[in-house]
Amino acid sequence: MTLAGKATQFEYKALYKPNQLIYGNGQVAVITGWTVKSAIAKHIEPQEYAVIGQLYSPTRGISLLIRNLLWNPHVRYLVVLNATKEDKNSGAGECLLEFFRHGFTEGVSDTGLSCWVIRSAIPGYIDIEVDADALEHLRQSIKYSEAKSISEAVSLIKSYAQEEAVTPWGTPLEFPMTTVEPTVLPGPRYGHRIEGKTIAETWVKIIHRIKTTGTIRPTGYDGQWQELIDLMAVITDEPADFYFPEPNYLPIDHNFLQEYISQILDDAPYREGLKYTYGQRLRSWFGRDQIEQVIHKLIGEIDAASAVMSLWDVKDHEKGGSPCLNHIWLRVVDNELSLTATLRSNDMFAAWPANAMGLRALQQHIRDKIAEISEYDLKMGPLITISQSAHIYDDTWENADRLITNQYASILKQRNYNDPSGNFLIEVDNLEIVVTQTTSGSGEVVKSYRGKNPLNLLREICAESPAIQPEHAGYLGLELQKASQSMKLGKPYIQDQ
Repeated sequence: MTLAGKATQFEYKALYKPNQLIYGNGQVAVITGWTVKSAIAKHIEPQEYAVIGQLYSPTRGISLLIRNLLWNPHVRYLVVLNATKEDKNSGAGECLLEFFRHGFTEGVSDTGLSCWVIRSAIPGYIDIEVDADALEHLRQSIKYSEAKSISEAVSLIKSYAQEEAVTPWGTPLEFPMTTVEPTVLPGPRYGHRIEGKTIAETWVKIIHRIKTTGTIRPTGYDGQWQELIDLMAVITDEPADFYFPEPNYLPIDHNFLQEYISQILDDAPYREGLKYTYGQRLRSWFGRDQIEQVIHKLIGEIDAASAVMSLWDVKDHEKGGSPCLNHIWLRVVDNELSLTATLRSNDMFAAWPANAMGLRALQQHIRDKIAEISEYDLKMGPLITISQSAHIYDDTWENADRLITNQYASILKQRNYNDPSGNFLIEVDNLEIVVTQTTSGSGEVVKSYRGKNPLNLLREICAESPAIQPEHAGYLGLELQKASQSMKLGKPYIQDQ
């Protein structure tokens, strides 16, 4: 622990995430949850508040907020706004209030690390490095209130601002903070493809790929992220009722998912503090219901390549806060309805599973509506997401490492070589290796290769079938080498033995 001299009264200085806050010179800290900061700031004067900030996650955000409050003991009042569905889903504001109401106890975080666990039904953690006496002093020194609306929050802030200014309740405190630096292996920066049967399986593969080869760079949000550019994820068999592993290692559950799906399918009414929902952009933002448009487009032209929905507004360049989800395409090929979505910026750890499940629900909705009002009974095809910036923020690196340690190996064991490039049958004939390529479905022979050198054969096969899966190519290399060795030893060769 380090001690600093007396802070300048009414000057809030953030040790963490300083560029994400709005600063004043009062004694009231305002937490807006998912409601945008400016929705509060425009109703109050700088002298009426010390700082305004958002809080998204109880497991990732509260500890940093507490650290900042310990460094700014002139803050005497706290107003926590719980106004949106997102606030209620994440529970971050409620968990923060529970810290002040009920305190904390020593325990273990979801990453297995020792920490202070907030006494709340909502999981929330504070770094164990922060002294317990300092946390208790903070709890007893700040007066806190909950607001259910922006107007109520503004009223509370103005009321507290009328209180007579008092001296800081303590001395600014800073505690050492553990940092995690990932080990990055060489790999391509642009263009990645990951496939899985379910969203859960695909998510684990995505996190592993980013943590293994992603580039570490600073963000505009006072931190770092690890990033891959242009990552395509293909989900082939997500069930209609969604697959949740048991125990559930996804960052969402059924209840959160139902709320999130409504934000994609429904035209949510305007709510102060939220700029828009995806559903609003799809249903009414441009004066058209784009979901209904693509349904009727495909019914009228089932093989159309122009069933497109856009969430990007050219005015977003001027106003900021542009949607991460930009465009959605629907295609029918061989009686299968596929959906492809592009996202300009994608938090792959915290947001992508909900994004993918919400998009799958939209895909299912469109398929069902087409079946309901037309003669087309389409199958559900793949869901494809293309994330231009696929990243993991530094405050989830530990969680990502734990996920990989616990889940990646078991997912690898479930892999099979159902390669769209086909199957390869290997034989030895007259002291030559013969490789017959067949389609993966019907088994139709499409090409044959002959030669004595296993490396040359592998190169030829990969050149002719450039989309072959890496695992399949590795398998072929091993089998071709075994066939070559069998010929040299004069022994029979049998594939896979």
